[in-house]
Amino acid sequence: MDDKVLITVGRQIGSGGLQVARLVATEFGVEVYDKNLLMLTAKESGLAPEIFSERDEKRSALGRFARFIGIRGSVYADTGAYSDTGNLSGDDLFALQSNVIKTIAEKGSGVFVGRAADYVLRDNPRLMSVFITADTEDRIAMVMEREHLSEAEAARFIADADRKRASYYNYYTFKTWGDGASYDICLNTSRFGLETTAELIARMYRQCRF
Repeated sequence: MDDKVLITVGRQIGSGGLQVARLVATEFGVEVYDKNLLMLTAKESGLAPEIFSERDEKRSALGRFARFIGIRGSVYADTGAYSDTGNLSGDDLFALQSNVIKTIAEKGSGVFVGRAADYVLRDNPRLMSVFITADTEDRIAMVMEREHLSEAEAARFIADADRKRASYYNYYTFKTWGDGASYDICLNTSRFGLETTAELIARMYRQCRF
């Protein structure tokens, strides 16, 4: 197997998916690409990073039909679509960010967190896609601690985050977020813990039939 490592990690909020991604990246000595992708995309496009942060992992306000026929123009400015004045739509951000992801993958290795990276890199023969989940009670406990929320607030926070991530992923990939058929591997950190989950991912990557 050559030295290139390309792993994508989708994750439920509160599952520890980002921590797992960092552990996997450390194991292989490669970079983790998460929110830093926004800075890289902003740098490549020459636009302010704040514009990307506002639309991070948010689907376009337009429907899929409009996306496929390429509707653009100032008439859609009030929906958040790209306009003559330079407003950036979710579709524009997805396209720009996808180009950055592909460029990184062409040049080297990385562990990519979220942002439908498994779909963006679907044609790369070195890719292994992973989805990280956890039991509901563990997710709630993690979000309560991290966000300083009550149990009820954490449950609502999780439900909202799951809905937004699913909407984004399903819209841009035509697959189903969190469905086993959408990924190579799905792992539950409540069963294995963060470190063992990362070890399993690294071991399976090394054994992939590329």
